[in-house]
Amino acid sequence: MKTIAILGPTASGKTALSIELALKYNAHILSLDSLSIYKEIDIASAKPTLDERQGVRHFGMDVLLPSEHFDVTMFFDLYKEVHETSFKEGKNLIIVGGTGFYLKAMMEGLSSKPEISLHVKEQIENKLLDLESAYALIQEHDNTYARKIASSDRYRIEKWLEIFLTTNEIPSTYLVRAKQEPIIKDLALFEIETPKETLAQKIALRTKMMIEAGLIDEVFGLEKRYSRAPQCMKAIGIKEVLDYFDGKFKIPGLEERIAFNTLHLAKRQRTFNASQFPPHTKGDVTYLFDVIEAHFKS
Repeated sequence: MKTIAILGPTASGKTALSIELALKYNAHILSLDSLSIYKEIDIASAKPTLDERQGVRHFGMDVLLPSEHFDVTMFFDLYKEVHETSFKEGKNLIIVGGTGFYLKAMMEGLSSKPEISLHVKEQIENKLLDLESAYALIQEHDNTYARKIASSDRYRIEKWLEIFLTTNEIPSTYLVRAKQEPIIKDLALFEIETPKETLAQKIALRTKMMIEAGLIDEVFGLEKRYSRAPQCMKAIGIKEVLDYFDGKFKIPGLEERIAFNTLHLAKRQRTFNASQFPPHTKGDVTYLFDVIEAHFKS
């Protein structure tokens, strides 16, 4: 049994490549995507249809309702399930998805977080009223962490305060000590590289096709059933349609805004993959198919 992972920005062709390889090399697919994991979010997630999957079994898709809680540890459980199933069935495993953070967490291990009391939550809320002072506290006690974040980064300042005020430990030290064992080791990584202009064209075309396929109706139904509260309702493709409902722009503006935000997401994904993963093979889809084929045959 061999396990590989295919990286690449959104709309780069990961799904089609993974299905083609899975058919040829007898593999299951684990989708690491924070939107495809939800049922009923089919168009906004660009989830492959059952026909497009061509009988290849996909894990990590249609697992939760949009109203259900999700966090990265669910992908840990999904990986264990698909790995065991693949091993028993004599299948290879292809991990695919644009959410590189989930793969990195499985390769390096997550740090367990302490339970935050109501008293500490109140303290944090008070400190977040003055971000400059909160950031100065981090600089004083944990300059290693401070150098990695902006002084205006409310989210990461809050996470630091949660650990510091709960454990009385310096979070940089705590996170190293509390790190769990990685669950994936010796993983072969491959990344699709697409010229920026080509990717922009693919994103624009996919956005147009999503709207024509019924994206607006899908989001209307999701809002009606689940409200705007779930985290998934803030995803690209959904949040812009909600803005459209609010009259912020018409259809051409909607299409333009989704494509623009998707392109920025692709840029962030590229940067993350380049900085957060060990050196790995990169190339266009044709080149990668040949390289991965050689890997499966070796």
